[in-house]
Amino acid sequence: MRYFEDFQVGDKIVTRGRTITEADIVMFSAFSGDWHPLHTDIEYATKGPFKERIAHGFLVLSVASGLLPLSEMAIIAFYGMDRVRFIAPVKLLDTIHVEFETMEKQDRDERGGVITFQQTVKNQRGEDVVVGMMRSFIAKRG
Repeated sequence: MRYFEDFQVGDKIVTRGRTITEADIVMFSAFSGDWHPLHTDIEYATKGPFKERIAHGFLVLSVASGLLPLSEMAIIAFYGMDRVRFIAPVKLLDTIHVEFETMEKQDRDERGGVITFQQTVKNQRGEDVVVGMMRSFIAKRG
């Protein structure tokens, strides 16, 4: 278990990968209610800017969150995200992973502190697809 004290600015973690499938698109559409044809209609999407269907941005963020080794950290709470940018589309059968780096530590109280991570989601070609800052409130050893 990694506690607030265990993180140092500059620490980097690379997650395992996960392939985005047809089932992911359908289940996320059903769960979120977002049936935009760019994600769900082959004919519509082939005429669009990406020439094929792409994954929802929030689907990519959700999968990225699941790839993070959160169970290995003494997280008290998710604290937020800032400056999230969708750099490139994630297409069906793309395999994504997350690279994140500790950017800042802010001591809050006797329980813990906020750690800011630069989060970069990359595809199987190593291309950045989503970037942003993620903050977590992490417990001290106590």
